[in-house]
Amino acid sequence: MPDTAEPAERIQISTHHRELLDQVLDKWSLQVLDELCEQPLRFNELRRAIPVVTQKSLTATLRRLERNGMVDRVIVSSRPIAVEYRISALGRSIQDLIDALFHWSAENMPDVERARARFDAED
Repeated sequence: MPDTAEPAERIQISTHHRELLDQVLDKWSLQVLDELCEQPLRFNELRRAIPVVTQKSLTATLRRLERNGMVDRVIVSSRPIAVEYRISALGRSIQDLIDALFHWSAENMPDVERARARFDAED
């Protein structure tokens, strides 16, 4: 019996879409968003939560995420004045996708490692 459902309209991925995906799905952005989904953090707290990221990379990542509306930079009125980073409503809207990517990678890592070993053995 033929499928009578209309085919889904294919989404056209423009340069702007690719740029956004590159900026949101890079390794540091995913980790920063994952940490900030849990709670607001100051810069040094983020550095401790993601110890392998350099200060320069974390600064660039936070600025990029803030520019894209994923993260809010909030001045906390304390002594001394501090800056805190919080997940924005837009950033929170992709939390389920981030969780799904992390879950997928954990679940499929053994298969990936076997595929890599087979590939490397052919060289």
